[in-house]
Amino acid sequence: MSSFDGRYAFIADWYDPNAALTRKYQLFYYPSDTTVEMFDIKNKRVFLKRSKCEAIRLHDLHIGAVVNIHSRQLTIKDYADTSTSNRLKSKNEKTFAMVKPDAIQEVGTIIDTIYQNGFAICNMKSVVFSRNEAEQFYGEHFGKPFFNNLMSFMTSGPVLAIELKAESAVSRWRSLIGPTDSRAARTEAPGSLRARFGFDNTKNACHGSDSDQSANRETDFFFGPTARQRSTARCADSTLCIIKPHAVKEGVAGKILVAMQENGFYLNALQMFHMEVANAEEFFEVYKGVVLEYSKMVDELCSGPCIAVEVCGEGDVHKAFRDFVGPSDPEVAKHLRPQTLRAKFGVDKVRNAVHCTDLPDDASLEVEYFFKILNQ
Repeated sequence: MSSFDGRYAFIADWYDPNAALTRKYQLFYYPSDTTVEMFDIKNKRVFLKRSKCEAIRLHDLHIGAVVNIHSRQLTIKDYADTSTSNRLKSKNEKTFAMVKPDAIQEVGTIIDTIYQNGFAICNMKSVVFSRNEAEQFYGEHFGKPFFNNLMSFMTSGPVLAIELKAESAVSRWRSLIGPTDSRAARTEAPGSLRARFGFDNTKNACHGSDSDQSANRETDFFFGPTARQRSTARCADSTLCIIKPHAVKEGVAGKILVAMQENGFYLNALQMFHMEVANAEEFFEVYKGVVLEYSKMVDELCSGPCIAVEVCGEGDVHKAFRDFVGPSDPEVAKHLRPQTLRAKFGVDKVRNAVHCTDLPDDASLEVEYFFKILNQ
């Protein structure tokens, strides 16, 4: 079937937990009125009649994307016709980006810069390189004079691996980070990330793939099925923050991270998650029957990618961060605590920008749930 009247067609998988089967569908999206319909490929019948789905935008639909449609979480596996492929393939080019150890303290500003320059973040996680992993990743430089110094630097602290999507993503990201040598970047591209946050030719703040082939290899290295890098989470003396999907979609995640860092909090671990309903229900179980918005909270957490952050700091970091997040209702926060995160970035009691751990005894459990259990 081909696209017509602005219709886009995709192949999507849905895991049916009741039957323990992965079911395959054609997913059709009509941007003119934000409606969708689904066709069951195996049974050759309409599964979902054309219906409104305002939470989905064309920008959200690309290969590898996870989208929520009427409480079903679908993974986009491919374009379903040549028309859709021709229209979207160039707009959905992917590349790999990495924040290096020397710039890890600037992740909030760097992520905000990414969003402000029109990129979408498809995947992200902070990891620690082992020597062997660093040698594999930089294998093309093996034997060069600077190789040992590069290995020492890349294993000296955490890095943030990021999968980006945009039109001409490879070339645009390399332009945004600037020349390899940060000293040259300050002359040739003073606004670039390497000019702003790098030091020299090795400690140069950011990495960017140099081709589509490199982007595929490097993305798979960190986010593929065999990726095994060690998380930076320590799951102790910390608390959890979740930047909710609506805030990620609105492109304010970087601003939230900057605000956290400016207020003395250390972002010890970051990772993007696409929550399944069962996981969201399990995570929010303590609110079931207690908070009226429980079901809506689950729906929001599953509505798109969220970013989990292990937050560290001095003293009672749990209490300090809860105070900084503010009241659960952004309208109340705006009147009583206007400098809090929810006052600045929240919309309502469900879309209130961030989740934070309520009880101090739950802090390590919530961090472990995201950075250990969901990563298994």
